[in-house]
Amino acid sequence: MPSKFDLFVVLAEMRTGSNFLEANLNALDGVTCHGEAFNPFFIGYPNVDNVLGVSQQQREADPTVLIDRVRGAEGLNGFRYFHDHDPRVIDGLLADPRCAKIVLTRNPVESYVSWKIAQATGQWKLTDAKNRRDGQAVFNGDEFINHIETLQAFQKQVLRALQTTGQTAFYVAYEDLQDLDVMNGLAAFLGVEARLPELDKQLKKQNPEPLSEKVANFEEMEGALARLDRFDLTRTPNFEPRRNAMVPNYIAAAEAPVMYLPLRAGVEDAICGWLGALDGVGADALQRDFTQKPLRKWKRVNRGHRAFTVVTHPLTRAHRVFCERILSSGPGSFGEIREVLRKRYKLPLPKNGPGESYDVASHRAAFLAFLEWLKGNLAGQTSVRVDPGWASQSQMIQGFAEFNLPDLIIREEQLEMGLGQLCDQLGRKAPAVPAIYEPECPVSLADIYDADIENACKEAYTRDYMMLGYGPWKKRYQAA
Repeated sequence: MPSKFDLFVVLAEMRTGSNFLEANLNALDGVTCHGEAFNPFFIGYPNVDNVLGVSQQQREADPTVLIDRVRGAEGLNGFRYFHDHDPRVIDGLLADPRCAKIVLTRNPVESYVSWKIAQATGQWKLTDAKNRRDGQAVFNGDEFINHIETLQAFQKQVLRALQTTGQTAFYVAYEDLQDLDVMNGLAAFLGVEARLPELDKQLKKQNPEPLSEKVANFEEMEGALARLDRFDLTRTPNFEPRRNAMVPNYIAAAEAPVMYLPLRAGVEDAICGWLGALDGVGADALQRDFTQKPLRKWKRVNRGHRAFTVVTHPLTRAHRVFCERILSSGPGSFGEIREVLRKRYKLPLPKNGPGESYDVASHRAAFLAFLEWLKGNLAGQTSVRVDPGWASQSQMIQGFAEFNLPDLIIREEQLEMGLGQLCDQLGRKAPAVPAIYEPECPVSLADIYDADIENACKEAYTRDYMMLGYGPWKKRYQAA
């Protein structure tokens, strides 16, 4: 039966036991692990000048040459890959179902301390206890946080690649390396017939002492780790659908190297008027309907270009979309969604828009109910789509970043200042900012604002309040 794999990669990090794992892989008949084949500072091992006849210079010129050589070698061949190895090969390896993935992990505190001791002693391998060099690690909190964030980012990259391609990996913890059954289970995963009668005995554990003896400033380390939110308990859950870059919505000036990334916050008409005035033309002359290829061309042609977006206080934005799309029955309103909100979710909305009996109390009740509904909608708990008009601004900016991260995020309440700064960067005079369009509404937000309204909005848009730094609407964002 032919093997399901052509090659394998051990996805690991320094001080996770990868040398010991490699030694046991190489003890299997028909399996060869070629060290750190894509380490940027050497090829395979520090004192080796080639892997399978491919030199470091050849690998630098074209890394696929070495991948092909590993794939075509006799038996099942592979190598170890760490997060800081040649980035040109990782995407292809993760996407290839014929490449077996072995994911080796270790408690990040243990790996960090081991790394610090190895740095202090200069000893990175131990084959005989008589040659052991004693040393202690000195814990650095900032360095450790950077260490763990780097590890997590790489692990998330690997996990997402496996999920999106429908693959699985063989996961090995540092402690599993001493389990003969697990090592032979790995052999079965790789599809080789060979099994290990025993584990490699050459490599020795370098620092078997407890952490309290290995870290010079152990109490300081305990205090620093106690402050870390290891399980991410304080994160704000986000169940909104992912947003793409929304490139067709981008709007560029007629001539100036400026591009606007709209968030559908009610300021689009004002910004388009400003962009037109920047070149002394009307809004009809602006460049629209981009796709990724024309956008790349625009970027190449417009050297020194700037992209910007405008964020609005979540409560202002929610009230605008409520008045224009939900409360109103005029052109552009979401009549079908309004009926769903009325009938299925029992929101106190007037069937055909506000009439003579619709007063301040009616508006407050309807808008408050809408905000409470938004909380469930944004959490993926309703059958109604998350419309861009009320989707979280932070989520939409994250979508922009997939292709085009804005150079400048301007706050609506500081629009004139922000656009002026943008023009200063371009060496151009800033035109006046047109008035922002406000949808017709029988009751203003100021007339109904209270703590319940603010709290309901904050519960719906927790991420926007936190990520964009917004405070209570009444204090700073109420229209003059």
